[in-house]
Amino acid sequence: MKTIKVPFVYGLVMAVLITTVSAFVMLDAFVIARGTKIVDNEPIPCECETDSEVIKSIEVTDTTYASVGTQTTVYKSINIEIYEKYDATIYVADIQLSSPLFFRTALAFDTYGRNVKQYPSDMATNKKAILAINGDFYGYRDVGLVIRNGTFFRDVPRNAPDNIALIMDKDGNLQLHTEGSVDGETVVEQGVTQGWSFGPVLVNNGVAVDTTNQKWVSPSDNPRTAIGQIGPLHYLFVVVDGRSSTSRGVNLTELTQIFLDHGAQIAYNLDGGGTATMWFNGSLTNKPTYDGTGVYQRGTSDILYITGDDE
Repeated sequence: MKTIKVPFVYGLVMAVLITTVSAFVMLDAFVIARGTKIVDNEPIPCECETDSEVIKSIEVTDTTYASVGTQTTVYKSINIEIYEKYDATIYVADIQLSSPLFFRTALAFDTYGRNVKQYPSDMATNKKAILAINGDFYGYRDVGLVIRNGTFFRDVPRNAPDNIALIMDKDGNLQLHTEGSVDGETVVEQGVTQGWSFGPVLVNNGVAVDTTNQKWVSPSDNPRTAIGQIGPLHYLFVVVDGRSSTSRGVNLTELTQIFLDHGAQIAYNLDGGGTATMWFNGSLTNKPTYDGTGVYQRGTSDILYITGDDE
């Protein structure tokens, strides 16, 4: 019987150790769910001034929604434009609201934590949303600013230049925020209701932002989800199909131009790829896919949504 040399045994042990650690890291990043905080599921009351005797008229089509009072008040108006450009299918939801409280966010299973995931359609259905898109998939990472519906969850600054978060103030205005410049709890105390960490920034003050320096996401053709704002309580949700024979996706420059074409003053990229999803009035609007072989949703950690009729 031959004697096994010590260096060989050492190398074998190290190889097994490295493989085990690598497997755990992958499971921790993609699979192991760690719910750490259950979110209050009670609806936020609308504080907008309305006549209690006003009767809402709801008009819905395949691509439009309008909630109008008997007088002249428009509570919520959504118009979804679907068109082909850049060899891609583009979905642009133009949203006008009478109150920022109609704009909400939701977490998968109402739980904040690592790898807690749910289909966007299920989250939207549970919240009785009329329109929803996927968010920044905060649960895939341990870094970034996370604020949802006025509740602070996390503030671990990313490295520049990819450390610009998007926040929403109490009046519904979207603003850019440098992570770490002011701690997250103070930001909430100042009236910020939402905070997302993804990016890059696409449009600022109505001008295209140079995205060539960012290292956060692939700049090439991909499915995309992004949010923008035209004016007070006037928003754009944009989703682009990709990775298929009928829609290649768009690069960051093309995504930026979509927002400029629609008059956005600010625009911010959210999680895309297989997560890119738009849901409207009870069904999927776009065709989410991982690789173009089929249409299916990907579980994610959060959504942005517009409240439906029963808020």
